[in-house]
Amino acid sequence: MLCSVRNYRSGLKPPTTHELSTSILIKKEGNTQAIVAEVKKTRSQTMVSIMSDGWKDMRGRLLINFLINNLYDTVFLKLVDASNAVKDATMLFNLLNSVVEEVGEDLVVQVVTDNTPSYKKSGEMLMQKRTRLWWTSCAAHCIDLMLKKIGYMYRHQNALKKANKVSNFLNNHG
Repeated sequence: MLCSVRNYRSGLKPPTTHELSTSILIKKEGNTQAIVAEVKKTRSQTMVSIMSDGWKDMRGRLLINFLINNLYDTVFLKLVDASNAVKDATMLFNLLNSVVEEVGEDLVVQVVTDNTPSYKKSGEMLMQKRTRLWWTSCAAHCIDLMLKKIGYMYRHQNALKKANKVSNFLNNHG
């Protein structure tokens, strides 16, 4: 890419690896921190939702992201490596409860997670402890589960196979 840019404008010198990993990275991190600080200022005015999403990385580690959402923006709060923990309702409750505590209970309106049984139970436990907030299942996760079930229906399997072929073709051919 940089060679193409250099051909467009001669004399362009790309940043060195050292610059990318030090001064440029520090500057971009400062810009990001400023954006996050602006969003943090608006929390008390608009209240927030805490959103949680669990996934496994390439090494099989269970990672849980926590995001803060309000009227103005969504910002990443933190990532927790839960690989060594048993993913049960009590563990998830303790984790969600600590995030609510970190953000501030008086600022949190709802906690959004997927709707597996362990998350449902942890959400119920959280609402019992913190009566001013709501646990909500993620609509995207619910829709994903519904579409999977529709895909298992015999009359839709052929169309789904064809759609997957078209999708794979488009993704694999420039």
